[in-house]
Amino acid sequence: MLAAEDPLNANSERNQILNLFDYFFTTVFSVEIALKVISYGLIFHKGAFCRSAFNLLDLLVVCVSLISFFFSSGAISVVKILRVLRVLRPLRAINRAKGLKHVVQCVIVAVKTIGNIMLVTCLLEFMFAVIGVQLFKGKFFRCNDLSKITEQECQGHYIRYVDDDPTKPVKENRIWMRNDFHFDDVSKAMLTLFTVATFEGWPDLLYRCIDSHTEDQGPVHNYRPFVAVFFFVYIIIIAFFMVNIFVGFVIVTFQNEGEQEYKNVDLDKNQRNCIEFALKAKPMRRYIPKHRFQYKMWWLVTSSYFEYIILIMILINTISLAMKFYGQPEAYTRALDVLNMIFTAVFTAEFILKLAGFRFKNYFSDPWNVFDFVIVLGSLIDIIYSALNPDSNIISINFFRLFRVMRLVKLLARGEGIKTLLWTFMKSFQALPYVALLIVMLFFIYAVIGMQVFGKIALDEDTAIHRNNNFQTFPQATLVLFRSATGEAWQEIMLACSTMQTAHCDEKSDDAGHPDGCGTDFAVPYFISFYILCSFLIINLFVAVIMDNFDYLTRDWSILGAHHLDEFVRLWSEYDPDAKGRIKHLDVVTLLRKISPPLGFGKLCPHRVACKRLVSMNMPLNSDGTVNFNATLFAVVRTSLKIKTEGNIDDCNEELRSIIKKVWKRTSPKLLDQVVPPSGNEDEVTVGKFYATFLIQDYFRRFKKKKEAIYKDPDGIGDTSTVTLQAGLRTLHEAGPVLKRAISGNLDDLIDAEPEPMHRRNHTLFGSVWSSFRRGHAQRSRPIPGSSVPISPLKLTPGTYGPPIPISSSQYDEEMGMPMRPLRIKSDNNNSTYMDNGLRQRSSLGSPLSQNGASRNFSIIGSAESLVGKVLAEQGLGKFVDDEFVRTTSKEMQEAMDMSREEFDLAAHKLLQQTTQQKQPITMTIQQEIEKLEKDTDTLPPMAKRMRSPIA
Repeated sequence: MLAAEDPLNANSERNQILNLFDYFFTTVFSVEIALKVISYGLIFHKGAFCRSAFNLLDLLVVCVSLISFFFSSGAISVVKILRVLRVLRPLRAINRAKGLKHVVQCVIVAVKTIGNIMLVTCLLEFMFAVIGVQLFKGKFFRCNDLSKITEQECQGHYIRYVDDDPTKPVKENRIWMRNDFHFDDVSKAMLTLFTVATFEGWPDLLYRCIDSHTEDQGPVHNYRPFVAVFFFVYIIIIAFFMVNIFVGFVIVTFQNEGEQEYKNVDLDKNQRNCIEFALKAKPMRRYIPKHRFQYKMWWLVTSSYFEYIILIMILINTISLAMKFYGQPEAYTRALDVLNMIFTAVFTAEFILKLAGFRFKNYFSDPWNVFDFVIVLGSLIDIIYSALNPDSNIISINFFRLFRVMRLVKLLARGEGIKTLLWTFMKSFQALPYVALLIVMLFFIYAVIGMQVFGKIALDEDTAIHRNNNFQTFPQATLVLFRSATGEAWQEIMLACSTMQTAHCDEKSDDAGHPDGCGTDFAVPYFISFYILCSFLIINLFVAVIMDNFDYLTRDWSILGAHHLDEFVRLWSEYDPDAKGRIKHLDVVTLLRKISPPLGFGKLCPHRVACKRLVSMNMPLNSDGTVNFNATLFAVVRTSLKIKTEGNIDDCNEELRSIIKKVWKRTSPKLLDQVVPPSGNEDEVTVGKFYATFLIQDYFRRFKKKKEAIYKDPDGIGDTSTVTLQAGLRTLHEAGPVLKRAISGNLDDLIDAEPEPMHRRNHTLFGSVWSSFRRGHAQRSRPIPGSSVPISPLKLTPGTYGPPIPISSSQYDEEMGMPMRPLRIKSDNNNSTYMDNGLRQRSSLGSPLSQNGASRNFSIIGSAESLVGKVLAEQGLGKFVDDEFVRTTSKEMQEAMDMSREEFDLAAHKLLQQTTQQKQPITMTIQQEIEKLEKDTDTLPPMAKRMRSPIA
């Protein structure tokens, strides 16, 4: 409504109709203000209406409109001011749009933050203005007859030749004048220097300063060339340095203020972007035809060879389009037309083949295919229309020839780097609406103000206000402001609207014939404020937003970013062409190995390492063996960026769930449960449990394969079972940390080149996987570290060794969480001897057992299980395994080493005795013995030689 007003005649019929709308809207706004004051209160309590700056802005706009109703004469300056203040009405939209309000708050905070920079810049501007006054005051006068250098000489008339043609003399009056920009006082000097800082018209000022002579005299050519240093120093310090610091501070402050919204969120910007992509991404449908002929067509048009051929044709077509030139021969033109027909035929054939392969619906669902179709259609119309109506002027043939040039755009769909760049541009445009809306609002306000203040200035071709550059209509005013925002001769428009030059009033305006004209000194602050706000502040917000989205260009490319994730969506469609959002968990390994790091594993990633990565990802596994799209993508992002992976995983999951609910409020609960499962459901089957079990079983499979290979070797028949057991136990010792992390679900310390954290949940791994080991056995309770709840004790085999004696588990290793069972041995004198957790020997009768007696004629039952249990306990696995796991592990080792139960127990007993004598951990004893034997490879049995390398 404000933009539709007639600035020339305030009482025109159009303005009268618009005034009626003004009354209506002012009444509505007044009622709104009254209701808000009644609801919130006025000022005296917290949350009152007047305690909000945006509410005060609304109140000011309404009050100005109400006051302006009491004045009817548009000639009163107060009424002009009030009419101008009505342009503040669009600012009321700030309080209604949350995003726009946030941008405005960022701008306000940015201006506050850079206050010191503005102060320093103003002080430097003032300093240079003072110096300029000292150097150039009174020296910018001149006569239009350059042969006269004083005001006394500049009298009468002189002859001027038009276009320096001596046959066209013109008689003119001599006029003594002063330059529009000068240094006669500090204020004018600061205005002059500000125009220099904007790089507008500064060469003319430089030349006038160089030609300046003395006060009240005209210029003398090249009189003081050294004063050019003043301008050079000023431009370097102010224009190059301070202004760019100002702009840089605006950009940085705006970006930092934008991050304040997430100051209580424990995620950086890249993590938020990746999580947002993972939550909002949808699987892409990939059409694969089932009909045999159509499938062949589809395979052809989707093959890499077909794409390369089309790419080469586009490049050749690009070269042919650049071969045209002015004045080319007719034969050359016909040759280019034939080439154009050939290329059009090729692209038409591409369209037909793709249409046959994809069918109508699937072909036009791709925007690039639609673009190709438009180009082909336009090229065909170009050829047909040129042949039928070569000289017709009804439709310009050049319009259709533009479609030839549009083929170049097809190159953008071929390069991954260009695709990433286009993706970033699209992300930038998505972030720009509110910044663009703020700029539109700024232009609107200044355009309406310009119409109200400068709309009555007459159009004069000899000034900067003419038929193509004026404020008499809203579109023209917007065009003038856009030109001023680019810095193109804005100072000339400012002078033409001010009193520095005579600005006559338009004959159709209410002020026609006014002696003082329609120019006003308000033009100076108007144009300067607009240039500062627009060029230095608002326009640079575009730069800030674009830089914010292009930060991946300056970031380490080994860090996963949102621009990498499109490749996951594209490759997922190969395994899920119907976009159901689920694929087999076995395909996830293949999928991620196809993708290069940092998003995927890479082609060179070993399968076992990929499985370890899947253990850390640990997505929920559906009953049909599939995983969900969003859950898999979210797990990839979370493990790669280490988002909430440290500490107790249940607590981390709850923290992450709360963050997602806070930042992405519209996330559905179903999707949230998929990507971050809630705690408390330990029976849920996950990918991590499956692959952790696979890794553990694979360790023993490899161990048994090595043992079988040794058994087949005739040189592998050794006579020292103890050395073989030491090698096997060292394997168990070195595999212990991996087993511990796999069982506990914590892979933070994997001994890999790229350690991967466990982030999904701290779950019971063997609850369902190792159920086959427990069939036929009673259910046993798991020991809890630090508690006194005993586990089921191990009973010794009855027979010649006496009745089975239950052994208490009260002696509990609180640190390891592994209750060690004492050993019961039988000597020749039928005295029962026990060995406790400290491996001290004692007789059942209480008498000490001599070392020699302990090493001769007696058998041991349960030594192997005690030894394996102690090794696992020393590796920190005591809290995770029970006696059933120890028994199973011992059995696996016995079979792998091809030893009988008696040989295994005897060798284990010897190692336990040796550990007791040396008073050191069993794993250290094993390591020392193996290192000792490795020094002499001849004394090491072949079986032990092959078993000494760790399986892991």
